[in-house]
Amino acid sequence: MADDRIRRIREEDVDAVVQLVYDLAEFERAPDECHLTPEQLRVALFGDAPGLFGHVAEVDGEIVGYALWFLNFSTWRGVHGIYLEDLYVRPEQRGSGLGKALLATLAAVCVERGYARLEWSVLNWNPAQGFYKSLGAVPMDEWTVDRLTDGPLKALAAQV
Repeated sequence: MADDRIRRIREEDVDAVVQLVYDLAEFERAPDECHLTPEQLRVALFGDAPGLFGHVAEVDGEIVGYALWFLNFSTWRGVHGIYLEDLYVRPEQRGSGLGKALLATLAAVCVERGYARLEWSVLNWNPAQGFYKSLGAVPMDEWTVDRLTDGPLKALAAQV
């Protein structure tokens, strides 16, 4: 049964979600790394070719959590999956089932569309790891996330 506190993100939710993204950056001890603007999020979600999708958790008319996600693809399975970029619920709403409801909604999208997996990254120190494991999530300990940004990204691109 769907949780009526969870719904697809709407354009009028963008400002509230951007604020929650900044709250997440603060929680993850990286506030100076967050530069998202409402216009950037609006275009990513609602532009001509949206590549980002989202759901929000709403309590008493207030957006108190969100999940932003995009499609990935498994060449081994031959189908898409969902990569959960962000999942965040305000601290005062944690324990209310909203995080689980957001994840359950994304799992339902996967099942409905025939996607093979739902995956995300979590910081090693984040206490939510126990919650994720309780849902059956398996840490991908044998994989290391690599990333190119800023100078190294530009330097590699210049080799083309």
